[in-house]
Amino acid sequence: MSDLISLSVTALPGIPLVQAGDNLPQLILDGLNRAELHLQDGDVLVVTSKIVSKAEGRQFRLSSIQPGAEAIRLAEETRKDPRIVELVLNESRLISRKAVGVLVTQHRLGFVSANAGIDQSNVDGSDETVLLLPVHPDESAAGIRLALQDKTGTQIGVVISDSHGRPFRMGNVGVAIGVAGLPALLDLRGKPDLFGRELKISIQGYADMVASAANLVTGEADEGRPVVLVRGLHFPAIQGHASDLNRPPEQDLYR
Repeated sequence: MSDLISLSVTALPGIPLVQAGDNLPQLILDGLNRAELHLQDGDVLVVTSKIVSKAEGRQFRLSSIQPGAEAIRLAEETRKDPRIVELVLNESRLISRKAVGVLVTQHRLGFVSANAGIDQSNVDGSDETVLLLPVHPDESAAGIRLALQDKTGTQIGVVISDSHGRPFRMGNVGVAIGVAGLPALLDLRGKPDLFGRELKISIQGYADMVASAANLVTGEADEGRPVVLVRGLHFPAIQGHASDLNRPPEQDLYR
């Protein structure tokens, strides 16, 4: 039984609707207490970007947004709300693809996503309110990690997750946009396979895989499970950054 490997993925119960200024580490501790769980060294908490953005005041009323000429032009082309297009442009480095109902951009954080990650689901039930991604998700993850470690004395990792589509496959998956206390990438090159053959190109998107595992229990509709405890992982003591997961432009054959 010594070779038995297992992983537990547990959504914390009772996390309330988060408001600007809320203390996320305390809400997480409250959720752990409700579940009668205690943090252990090596645990990873996956926190959805949505509640991080809410706590950090990244919620905007569309009535306060004045679209510029470029946003109005793109809105006509894509048939999207020009106020949302204005926010997308503000959050983006460049436009990757555009079509009717579609605006895919390179986000200011470096990854490519639809609508720069701007979301209206599970915000306030209104079509007039949108939520932008956290300004510095790595820093958000580090802050949550430090606060929880100070309160519990444990060494843990924190992932800020979002859900992204993929250009050549249907369906969304969880991805890491903020990382603290664990590697974002695991470079397996140079290690032997089962037959002693040296791995040449194997690099794992480790934090993305953790985020996607958590996404299986968070859900994306009305589940209300934005914090997940992942236990049983074994990873090296490497401090990763979400930007590690962005493919360098010189290696990008598709953008």
